[in-house]
Amino acid sequence: MPRLEVAQAIAAPPSLDPLLKLAGPDMRAVDALIRAHMDSPVPVIPALADHLIAGSAKRLRPLLTIAAARLAGARDDACLKLAAAVEFIHTATLLHDDVVDSSQLRRGRVAAHLIWGAPASVLVGDFLFARAFELMVGAGSMAALEILARASRVISEGEVLQLTRSHDLDLSQDVYIEIIKAKTAELFAAAAEAGAVSAGTSPERCRALRKFGQDLGLAFQLVDDALDYSGDAGTLGKNPGDDFREGKVTLPLLLAMQRTAATERDFWVRTVDRREQEPPDLDHAIALMRDTRALDDTLALSVRYAESAKAALEGFGASPWRPAMHDLADFAVMRRA
Repeated sequence: MPRLEVAQAIAAPPSLDPLLKLAGPDMRAVDALIRAHMDSPVPVIPALADHLIAGSAKRLRPLLTIAAARLAGARDDACLKLAAAVEFIHTATLLHDDVVDSSQLRRGRVAAHLIWGAPASVLVGDFLFARAFELMVGAGSMAALEILARASRVISEGEVLQLTRSHDLDLSQDVYIEIIKAKTAELFAAAAEAGAVSAGTSPERCRALRKFGQDLGLAFQLVDDALDYSGDAGTLGKNPGDDFREGKVTLPLLLAMQRTAATERDFWVRTVDRREQEPPDLDHAIALMRDTRALDDTLALSVRYAESAKAALEGFGASPWRPAMHDLADFAVMRRA
């Protein structure tokens, strides 16, 4: 594979317009469900939830639920409540993550816990989880309920595993992939699988759509890892370099540490393990990532996962949803934010 520069990616990102157009009526119905289920007589709940949910322009995970259901042949609206539940699960995890990570920005806005406080953010996250389960029950599919309930558990396990391995200079690439498979890719996988199950399609097709979602999620997270060291706050919606400042070992940092262990061990111990950082340290870390091709190799791995995701759809017949989902996989690795 030719050298891939993260800052340049591969030409321009493909358009999501075909997928957004296909899913437009369904996504408007999903948005209406989200708005209705954010309501509460406790004013801080809808205010805090709206602060985060309103900042989500793409809603990729519920979009994936709709796309998977329609590609699998769904003709009814059974997938709509599941799609809304997926967005609530995702939003709840973001609220909790921002408290754990002490994040300053989320989706280009001040993190909710800095406005309403950490306790309110955690409790509203719990409220959104509860709403998600109400929507799942309302969808009337025990199989889909099991898929999304399991995903909620796996995501929590992934977050705890990442927390326990933070600042670990000896973290292996295999363990890191397992972490992001749980904390990020699992919800993509479950979103697609739940959509397929709601369509009543075959187990084989459900597995194929789960595979698409999982590999899409891995590609998406790996690009996030790279963009944290190459993007800017205006496009990312968060402060670049946050992973480094938090001592969070993501793949670009992991590869750079492995490839410079002999010469930069003291630097990594000070900045990542002990988190004793000075203003020039982030720039030095980024320079080491570029010199060792850590950023390039992270993006190259994301491309391989995106190609694997597209291959998972080979068993589906002609449908406008299939090429639109291919574009979604390409978008995941070519995006700038």
